[in-house]
Amino acid sequence: MKTARINEIAPIEVVDGELQWRPVRRTLGIEAFGINAYTADAGQLVVEEHDETGTGAGHHEELYVVITGRATFTVDGESFDAPVGTLVFLDDPTELRAARAVEDGTTVLAIGGTRGEPFRVSPWEFFFAATPARKAGRYDEAAALVQEGLERYPGNPSLLYNLARLEALQGRPEEALAQLRLALEEQPRLREHARTDSELDSLREDPRFSEAVGPPEA
Repeated sequence: MKTARINEIAPIEVVDGELQWRPVRRTLGIEAFGINAYTADAGQLVVEEHDETGTGAGHHEELYVVITGRATFTVDGESFDAPVGTLVFLDDPTELRAARAVEDGTTVLAIGGTRGEPFRVSPWEFFFAATPARKAGRYDEAAALVQEGLERYPGNPSLLYNLARLEALQGRPEEALAQLRLALEEQPRLREHARTDSELDSLREDPRFSEAVGPPEA
């Protein structure tokens, strides 16, 4: 048996610092289903805008539970109030969802899995988990976590892109460009992000970077 309090699980700033992720599943070692918590103060993001169809997603059904505070959810353009105790169940992976806290100290628990399939950890969780090591400059440690994800999801473009960022931060242009090229070939919409990603700055003078990223969209 294991026990934990959500507010004792150290939050990790993800999504460029806009979201506070508390890794419940990893902390408790849960392998049967996905479960994580997100915390925010009033006006802050408590569920990032996303659907479950991207290359970093698990293609899960998701249940969100507001366990403290109050949030405003927006699902496919429809917004609604979600006070403490609200359950928001999304069985369609294509539904675009997001939420912002209305009160300080809002916590939303997210539970997910793919119907009819054994649970698999979503690709995003590996690069989220690598964030503290990346921010601390422990790039080899961060890369090992991303590589762990690639062992489960070979060729996943979101994981390859994040590995390219780590290689670039370590001054390994050949490895970074190789990973980046593979990621952008598989997921062209990452090109727009790559054009402004500061963690790829060390590659910008290399003509191979411009060739991989291509011209800005009109």
